[in-house]
Amino acid sequence: MTGQYLTWTIGKSEEMKQNGISLHPLDMAAASEPELLCIFGPRDLGRSLGLRLLQSGYGVTYGSRRPHSCGPLLQGAQVMTHAEAVLVDLSNNLKKGIYTQKPTLNSCQQHLPNTFPSVFLCGESEEAKQAVAHLASKLGLTVLVKGSLSAELEDLPLKLFPEWRLPLSIAVGLTSFFFFYLLIRDVIHAHVENKDEISYRIMVSLANKLCPIVALVMLSLRYLPGVIEQMGLVALGYAFLHAIYTFIIPICYSVRHKLISGVVDEVHPPFYFDNTEAGATVSFISLGILGFFLFVLLGLTSLPSVGGSLSWREFNFIQSELGHLTLFICMAHCYIYGWNKFLQPSTCKWYTPPGYMLYLIVSSVVLVLKLLLLLPCVDRTPTQIRQGWEQTQPKKTHWFCLLPGWLPGWLPASSPGQKSV
Repeated sequence: MTGQYLTWTIGKSEEMKQNGISLHPLDMAAASEPELLCIFGPRDLGRSLGLRLLQSGYGVTYGSRRPHSCGPLLQGAQVMTHAEAVLVDLSNNLKKGIYTQKPTLNSCQQHLPNTFPSVFLCGESEEAKQAVAHLASKLGLTVLVKGSLSAELEDLPLKLFPEWRLPLSIAVGLTSFFFFYLLIRDVIHAHVENKDEISYRIMVSLANKLCPIVALVMLSLRYLPGVIEQMGLVALGYAFLHAIYTFIIPICYSVRHKLISGVVDEVHPPFYFDNTEAGATVSFISLGILGFFLFVLLGLTSLPSVGGSLSWREFNFIQSELGHLTLFICMAHCYIYGWNKFLQPSTCKWYTPPGYMLYLIVSSVVLVLKLLLLLPCVDRTPTQIRQGWEQTQPKKTHWFCLLPGWLPGWLPASSPGQKSV
């Protein structure tokens, strides 16, 4: 392919020697000839990239289909024809699917996100990819090789959290389901059966019941085989919301009104101290605090900056052993919350169980499956596989060792050098 392009060199022409200066790194001699690179398109992106290349010690040549209409030119610029070279196509798409046709074997496509210090590189020529990767590394960028030419690379920088789509979709689905479930049980049932208007509970009280249920269901799903890690981080967000709602509930008007009414009501019978109820309340709160602490610990170790500083054994211990311990403590927290309500007919409104009972079904199934995997008869085979055990044993082979002094091709039948493996 032949055409015209504009060459823009700094410090090369005689006129530039008087008024301009040559840019080169401090550790490179000024007399050494810099490596020449060509940028097609002397616009804002091309000019900024060229300035970065000049500061890194490269010679820059700008290419344009209309070299005489590129705006103000520097002194020393001249029009020439280009020859065969490694071509880097640099662009930032405005929207997905801007290129409808699949790319052919005509260019190497490289995309620079606006503010992320990494570049996506693809191409069928290994030599060309190594040259571009070396250039990007010298500019202080991280190269992510994406194989050969691919149409998906054009839209890769435009994807918005692709790994979080499934966890967020599950979270939205669970939130919608339990919201309407609790709305029917707590608000609509009270309005239909008792003519009570308690819709004000939707914003705080109902949300405080919704967040822990969704958080613990997602935490249980996190430890099923094949579930992605982001599920636990979304569950941690719901746990934080539950903690915040728990702190602000005592300052709500409805709660304060109920407490004050119980104190000033003289007709109300005496309120005796119940040791069993007090012990259950203290245990309920203590397990909730401990479970939330372990929940936060799991979330912190899931961060790349924290998890990268841990060894594989440490990371596996926190995410597996402590993770199941967190699930068990949260389940115990939920069991104590409803320890005296499971068999009461008043808890099943319109023949529907409370929301926390639905969570207990999921968590109990997950923990039972974990206990089954810990049985010696079941755990033996997975442990051997992790240690490199193979079901088919290799065939028995023999090898011989010829000691000095033996004749070539002759070995005694009972030679001490004969061994078998």
